[in-house]
Amino acid sequence: QVLLVESGGGLVQAGGSLRLSCAAAGSIFELNVMGWYRQAPGNQRELVAHITPRHNANYADSVKGRFTISRDNAENTVYLQMNSLKPEDTAVYYCNAGGRIVGGTYVRGHTWGQGTQVTVSS
Repeated sequence: QVLLVESGGGLVQAGGSLRLSCAAAGSIFELNVMGWYRQAPGNQRELVAHITPRHNANYADSVKGRFTISRDNAENTVYLQMNSLKPEDTAVYYCNAGGRIVGGTYVRGHTWGQGTQVTVSS
């Protein structure tokens, strides 16, 4: 069963924008915190942003002010609007569902999407 499906990745020049979407099964979405992670070749997977069911959002320092996470609970979809993209944003971006916020930190859940590639050229 496919529970999370990412889309919207692609190739963009530095300074450009992309919007990623993650369509989730309703059974895992409405009451769950959702997160976006990314992983570049040779790097660890890192948390980019997360959002609660009540639309409270948090961001990694590296993307703060440039990225916006949002969710549409009626559509069971979480978005990541990425503006002012930099080459260092190049990575595979993954959607994560079912994590918990512990001490202000998002602890990832066990449900992942397949990922969508974002490539930012100089």
